[in-house]
Amino acid sequence: MTRTAKLTIIPPAGPLSGRAMPPGSKSITNRALLLAGLAKGTSRLTGALKSDDTRYMAEALRAMGVAIDEPDDTTFVVTGSGRLAPPKAPLFLGNAGTATRFLTAAAALVDGTVIVDGDEHMRKRPIGPLVEAMRALGIDVSAETGCPPVTVRGTGRFEADRILIDGGLSSQYVSALLMMAAGGDRPVDIELVGEDIGALGYIDLTTAAMQAFGAKVEKTSPVTWRVEPTGYRAADFVIEPDASAATYLWAAEVLSNGRIDLGVPNDAFTQPDAKAYETIARFPHLPAVIDGSQMQDAVPTIAVLAAFNETPVRFVGIANLRVKECDRIRALSTGLNNIREGLAVEEGDDLIVHSDPALAGQALPAAIDTFADHRIAMSFALAGLKIDGITILDPDCVGKTFPAYWRTFAALGVTYRDKD
Repeated sequence: MTRTAKLTIIPPAGPLSGRAMPPGSKSITNRALLLAGLAKGTSRLTGALKSDDTRYMAEALRAMGVAIDEPDDTTFVVTGSGRLAPPKAPLFLGNAGTATRFLTAAAALVDGTVIVDGDEHMRKRPIGPLVEAMRALGIDVSAETGCPPVTVRGTGRFEADRILIDGGLSSQYVSALLMMAAGGDRPVDIELVGEDIGALGYIDLTTAAMQAFGAKVEKTSPVTWRVEPTGYRAADFVIEPDASAATYLWAAEVLSNGRIDLGVPNDAFTQPDAKAYETIARFPHLPAVIDGSQMQDAVPTIAVLAAFNETPVRFVGIANLRVKECDRIRALSTGLNNIREGLAVEEGDDLIVHSDPALAGQALPAAIDTFADHRIAMSFALAGLKIDGITILDPDCVGKTFPAYWRTFAALGVTYRDKD
């Protein structure tokens, strides 16, 4: 299948309306896949996301002896023995951050050597804080560059009962340790340190999923959890739609004065990015300052939306966006300034969008470099709903989390040109 090099959005003549169900949550799917793989017995995961990131996780688990069947487009049937086996080759995880961080920690539960690796983008994403925390447990782990590849020489157990972890760069480090800890042989306390703590809501997603698979985990302070050595048991688990994906539909609705039915109430999501709904609903009167620290994946959506706001918007608490699939702060400022010079400014790790409602209806040809980042592609597509000439380069990168993105918008009435 030939990849599409570019895609230009044609602004729709009227409001977007119809039903557009977001795919299953990537964050929850990859947590559930790992926990089901660590469990003894057969688990059925329904409502799951089938995308690049979750395929990498599923293939890695298969390489470690887990049986995974896929009876339909939204279901995984996972059968595990309760232990992961050493893979015969390094685990290649593309640029899937959740899979890479989660499996790096889980590899400590394997009796043998596991190498966790990824593509050129993943090899630039830091994993040092997780590696240091694992070493403090007596685990033999190394990452020469502070980024993948990571080599874990597991023994199936660890030696300490307390972990201190800096969750400032990514809450995924904390989630990885939490899920690993239940597979040990002693209770473990996990404590966050540092001034800046990442998106705590994602840690809540982790502990809820762990409990669904039989783990006992208790939050003993705002930044400390105790995990008992229960292991995991198989379970049937329903995965909710992806809130990060929903943000594009919410934004498209307000930009086009349309009405899009997501098939699920806006208040039914438990994921942190669902907080973005209240912000998006305020368009074109977005707040002057938006703290993105607890809804990080929604920031690109809101930043592009902010270009059409009545007044300028400053995004704060977003330093972590510099170490996502790409430097998203730089990608956002670059793309917005390609549309019109001076539309965005970086001040330290803050992003200021100099909003201008008059952008709507103009022809401003701009080629948007996505930097192979799905969220940059999907967010800037929103600008194409109001501005003629927005071209998304490497549009197929949306396959990382939302493979049907372009088809979903086409069904709502969006058309494209220059597909080759």
